[in-house]
Amino acid sequence: MPRLGQLMTHLRLVLRMGQATGTDIVAAHRAGQLSQSDWAEMVQYCRGCEWASTCPDWLDDNETAPEAPCTCPNRHRFAALRAKHARVA
Repeated sequence: MPRLGQLMTHLRLVLRMGQATGTDIVAAHRAGQLSQSDWAEMVQYCRGCEWASTCPDWLDDNETAPEAPCTCPNRHRFAALRAKHARVA
């Protein structure tokens, strides 16, 4: 079983990836579009990601991006949250 990364490190990575992809994780949670357990699951997936060690470099090089990289285990969640926000807005 892979060793999981530090919780706070991956919470920050999820938030940074959200910013880069135009997905406001905090606003989605406040609006009821992202439950606490779904948010925690995103962080947990990030903690187990084999690509996470290079994620900060990708984020440094991509302050904005239309979507998360293919290697991101939360790629589809970020896209779904953006779509939900677009429908509500």
